[in-house]
Amino acid sequence: MIQTAYSQFAETILSTRPLVRKGAVGLILAAGALFIALLIGIAGPLIALVLAAAIVGGTLILMDTHWGYVALIGVVFVLPFASLPFRLGFKPTFLDAALGALVFVWALKLVAGGPGFSFSHSAGRARLSQAREFLISPIGLLIGLFMLMAVFSFIYGMSHSRPTTTIIRRFGEILLGIGLFFVVINTVRTQRELAWVTRWLFLAAWACASIAVVFYVIPENWTVRVLNALARFDYPGGFGALRWIEDDPDGTMRAIGTAVDPNVLGGMMILAAAMVGPQLISPLPLFPRWLIVLFFATIVLALYWTFSRSALFGMAAALFVPAVLKYRRLLPIGCVLALMLFLLPQTQDYVARLLEGLAGEDVATQMRFGEYKDALILIGRYPLFGVGFSGVPDIDIYLGVSMFYLTVAENMGIIGLLIFLAVMTGFLGMFAAAWRAGVALEREPLLLGFGGAILGALVSGFADHYWFNLTYPHMTVLFWMFVGLAVATILIEREGAQMRGERVERRGMNLHSAS
Repeated sequence: MIQTAYSQFAETILSTRPLVRKGAVGLILAAGALFIALLIGIAGPLIALVLAAAIVGGTLILMDTHWGYVALIGVVFVLPFASLPFRLGFKPTFLDAALGALVFVWALKLVAGGPGFSFSHSAGRARLSQAREFLISPIGLLIGLFMLMAVFSFIYGMSHSRPTTTIIRRFGEILLGIGLFFVVINTVRTQRELAWVTRWLFLAAWACASIAVVFYVIPENWTVRVLNALARFDYPGGFGALRWIEDDPDGTMRAIGTAVDPNVLGGMMILAAAMVGPQLISPLPLFPRWLIVLFFATIVLALYWTFSRSALFGMAAALFVPAVLKYRRLLPIGCVLALMLFLLPQTQDYVARLLEGLAGEDVATQMRFGEYKDALILIGRYPLFGVGFSGVPDIDIYLGVSMFYLTVAENMGIIGLLIFLAVMTGFLGMFAAAWRAGVALEREPLLLGFGGAILGALVSGFADHYWFNLTYPHMTVLFWMFVGLAVATILIEREGAQMRGERVERRGMNLHSAS
């Protein structure tokens, strides 16, 4: 029944006849406009505006799943904490709407088209349509196991701590965020699609960085005024939303943009810098070179003003990958940035704080050491499966530690952590094998950028926890989106190499038969 209804709907809205297609879309928009007009009089213009955007966005996603990436990327980078102005038993967020729409439409197309499985992007086998085929990839089974382990730990944790609706919703976002890996590798199947999604990532990341830079340089009361305007979408407002080093209002302010937390903004900028960096040198950049330079400079400045030391080391690790493997000219760029950091008078406070952190002398680092000690106590008591996500069974321990890996172990135990490490080992193995086999020129900067981004995230994870935290589900979405895009790049390259090999083989057979 679902398959028949969806097929009829798809045949109409995706009809090859322009009049039929435009008529169907027009009817949807007209019905939506009528509904919104009625809603303006009942609920006010704000809810009507949100629903108008939802109708237009939903229609685009139904016509082409790839528009779902535009919505999701925009929300994750620009308004990651915004909530919709109504309740459905819980208060849904923009992230819920964007992520849910993308996953739902893809799953609906998959179910309506009929199941099929493939462990590789093989062009030699008889293939179903892309909407019908379900790719798993070499690390897909491990990722599926990691998701199952997360569900098990969540249920296990309910035995001692009853989850609230907010915790359940955020855990669902985390789970969908991990599952986004499968959506990416099944919908980004060609070089054109890969470049298209990546361009939107560039634009959204630059918008995020630009907002952070503007908020930092304008007067504080102007920034507060903007944040107060966002308070209707459940953003924190007032001067309390601003962040300073060691929470001292008389000290140095830290950039937050619309990411709320400066460390979270720093993590987003790690991924952005890793993605954009190789484009500075690539002979085939996705945007004009001057625009790439503007993107990169804005991103680095936003990261610098977060004063996040883990983000700085993460960015260095992320850019180290393309610099060593291919784009050697990134090394002098990195040296110049490092010299500016250590020699400019304006950066000396930053350098001093960096050195204090490395020496373990500042308050923030000492607090982290205390968190590590407490986390190890928790893991020692509940080593196999952790304590779940909703709370702790003992009053003398707590959930929360500023390290990605210890956070996973707290929630899912050592078993969950080992599964995650196996996933990352498999990913790095895929990356290394793909690079050794050779990558087409147009995919080199993309693979190096996505691979470097994952390494940068893993490095920053030693001192931050936002990559796997119920408070920041959009960061989990970003992490697994980048893993998916890196694997999608590898699978596209494999298919391209196989097709090139088949063409050479056919050419050889033709020459042999001619002789």
